[in-house]
Amino acid sequence: MQIRRAFAVAALLATGACGSEGRTEFLSLGTAGTGGIYYPLGGAIASRLSVADSARQYTAEVSGGSVENVNRVASGQMDLAMAIAVTMYQAYNGEGDFQQPVTGLRAIAPLYPNLTHILVPASSDILTVADFAGQRVSVGAAGSGTEQLARHVLEAYGLTYDDIDPQYLSFAESSAALRDGAIDGAIISVGYPAAAVLEASTTGDIRLLAVEGEVLQGMLEDHPYYNDGEIPAGAYPGVEEAVPTLAVMNWVFSLESLDGDVVRTALNIFENDRVSLEQVHDMAKQIDLGRLSSAPIPLHSAAEQWLTER
Repeated sequence: MQIRRAFAVAALLATGACGSEGRTEFLSLGTAGTGGIYYPLGGAIASRLSVADSARQYTAEVSGGSVENVNRVASGQMDLAMAIAVTMYQAYNGEGDFQQPVTGLRAIAPLYPNLTHILVPASSDILTVADFAGQRVSVGAAGSGTEQLARHVLEAYGLTYDDIDPQYLSFAESSAALRDGAIDGAIISVGYPAAAVLEASTTGDIRLLAVEGEVLQGMLEDHPYYNDGEIPAGAYPGVEEAVPTLAVMNWVFSLESLDGDVVRTALNIFENDRVSLEQVHDMAKQIDLGRLSSAPIPLHSAAEQWLTER
């Protein structure tokens, strides 16, 4: 299995592993729920930061996901966090869930692309997202980037939450609800292979719905932070053909007020010590700092300097 949960738990307890002697600061890194990739990967990032930065101790925090992470970073409850590009863009510009722009928000580093997994039972009559009308659909945990993306996907197929019975479930809860027949479908924005999707595909027969054609092209034109993507054949049990879908990049972000040393340390880890992150999840192999130039919001000044000197 791609996700080494034991390593993730150890990373989340990095304070005990690395020791706190001589540390002058204790910083938190926001992740998400336990059924996705943020949780184990964020734990590994916090652990590596604690090793590389002798002045600070870093701890990864479980959270509701991207929206909660932005709100908590903006309010000073977290120091840095992970989020998808759509959430960062909307927060910086005061759109969507954000009534006021968070103008101090800054991008630190790109991570990996999320692919939109749209799950239905294999025996279901649901063939496209348009068929979700009148159905019980998990749209992600409240305060998550998945929930923001789910709204856009539904809108692209002519639906709103008024047309479905929305269920605000985490990835793991969505998997269990599909298995138990408590929901008719789920929208999950996550890198592959994701623990929750693996669980759903191994404990029950599921299908993945595509996002493609004119619908996909329309979404790419309307939302500059989205890309086209593909869930590869064989990514999950029963997925025998590649599934075209919507993709969105994940980022590490903070406020501009975060010390530049933290930003430079993080970037150096992503550039030179990525193997330690790949041991936790294969998606770390897709970290490409060349994507810094396509950030959805302004870069932290230390990241700009790092990119210039790279």
